[in-house]
Amino acid sequence: MSASRNQGGCGCCGGIFSLGMSALFMWLWIHTSNPKCSIQTLSLPSLSSASNLTADPTLSLTLRLVNPNQLKGIKYDPLNVTVYDFPNKSNVIGNILMPGFYQGYRKKATKPGQGTANTTVALRAVSENGTGVFRVDMATAVKFKTLYGYSKRHQIRIGADVVVNASGVKVDRKGIRLRSMAPKMGNSCVVLLGALFNFLLFALLDFW
Repeated sequence: MSASRNQGGCGCCGGIFSLGMSALFMWLWIHTSNPKCSIQTLSLPSLSSASNLTADPTLSLTLRLVNPNQLKGIKYDPLNVTVYDFPNKSNVIGNILMPGFYQGYRKKATKPGQGTANTTVALRAVSENGTGVFRVDMATAVKFKTLYGYSKRHQIRIGADVVVNASGVKVDRKGIRLRSMAPKMGNSCVVLLGALFNFLLFALLDFW
């Protein structure tokens, strides 16, 4: 009798473990997070020559993109970056277009890009000491790759305010996180996870 109980107990534990692993895999498969993006560098040399409108108009920027998903790759459309003269987006200083690419799950990527700045607009945006606060927005669309192929496209619009010094260089040495300007994804995941939890609860009750 005791041997039968031990076998039954082992079978029960094995069943619970299998359900737990299935639940974990299903959660990783269902749960989808948008990529995390931050500004690593920003440079606008023309700000360092307030009296010289023929200064270098090159606008340089480096983005760092992180795919936080465990079981999903991300395919990016071209990344469209727009830099505005003020946080309220009064005028456009310049645009930078970066090519699209594929990013594997849990991977990181650094993407540099350059564009031509409107020097006149940029100089109007700086204070007397030569510093300024610019708005940087990035827009793209992504598709998530799973074992069953690609998802539909999801539009992403994110942005942040960036302080630059008198030399036209980003002040903060750390990366500046670009935040979403649209409702967060994942409401459907919450519903599916709730249903999964109820299924596992009833399945575990059956063991007892």
